[in-house]
Amino acid sequence: MTVTATAVHPYPKTLHPIHATLLAGTVPLFLGALLSDLAYWSSYQVEWANFASWLIAGGLVFSGLALLCALAGLFRSRGGERRPIYFLLLVAVWILGFINALVHARDAWAAMPTGLVLSIIVTLLAIAATGVGLSRRVGVVA
Repeated sequence: MTVTATAVHPYPKTLHPIHATLLAGTVPLFLGALLSDLAYWSSYQVEWANFASWLIAGGLVFSGLALLCALAGLFRSRGGERRPIYFLLLVAVWILGFINALVHARDAWAAMPTGLVLSIIVTLLAIAATGVGLSRRVGVVA
C-alpha cells in the first residue's frame, strides 16, 4: 500500500519583502504630498507646493516599482494567488499620480484646487492598494 502525502498550505503566499517595502512606501509619500498641499492651501507659501511636487515624484517611483512587481506576480501566479484588483488599483494610483505631478508642475497658484483634489484621491487609492496588497485573505481561491 502506497501512501501519498500532500502539503496543504493554510496561508497564501505573502508579498516579497522588497515588493512589500515598495508598496508600503507609497502611502507616506503621497500622504506627505497631501499634507503639503493642505499646508499650501492654508498659508500660500510656495515651498509647500514644491515639497508636494517632490513627494509626488517619490511616490511615483515607489508605486511604479511596486507596479512592476505586481505585474510580475500577476504572470507568475498559480491558482488565483495574486489579485487583479490589486494590480488595477496600482495602475490607477500611478496614472492619477502622474496627472497630479503634471498639475503640480504648473505655477503654484494654478495647481491649487485641482492638485489638492488629486492628492486626496491618489492618497486614498494608495491606502486601498496597500491594504489589498498586504492582505492575505482577499482573492484567495479555496
